Amino acid sequence: MLIKRFADAQPYDAPNHWGVTGLRLQGFEDGGPENQWVGYSQFLPGGGAGPDATPFEKVYVVLDGEMTVTVDDTDTVLGPMDSCTIPPGEVRKIENRSNHVCKMLVVIPCPAGGRP
Repeated sequence: MLIKRFADAQPYDAPNHWGVTGLRLQGFEDGGPENQWVGYSQFLPGGGAGPDATPFEKVYVVLDGEMTVTVDDTDTVLGPMDSCTIPPGEVRKIENRSNHVCKMLVVIPCPAGGRP
């Protein structure tokens, strides 16, 4: 078992994101998960990502606040404890259109081989 304290989580920069601070909670460390990694993102009002797509699926879980997810010109607002899966190749844009910080967990598969 690998315990990782929130105080020890390291920040990371995600491409094509703005107004966000991401912290890696689990992944890419000895004894950590081999198949996926978990990030904690805090999006300021007006923060977001995209539009873009990735060759792997992603899972978003909103913990606090709300996030607007746009796919095929359709907006869906996720609130606390709502989640969604973005399949591989699906173009999405996410945007915090509220005046509150949106706190979100992100689960993403590790690259082939399990480590970068």
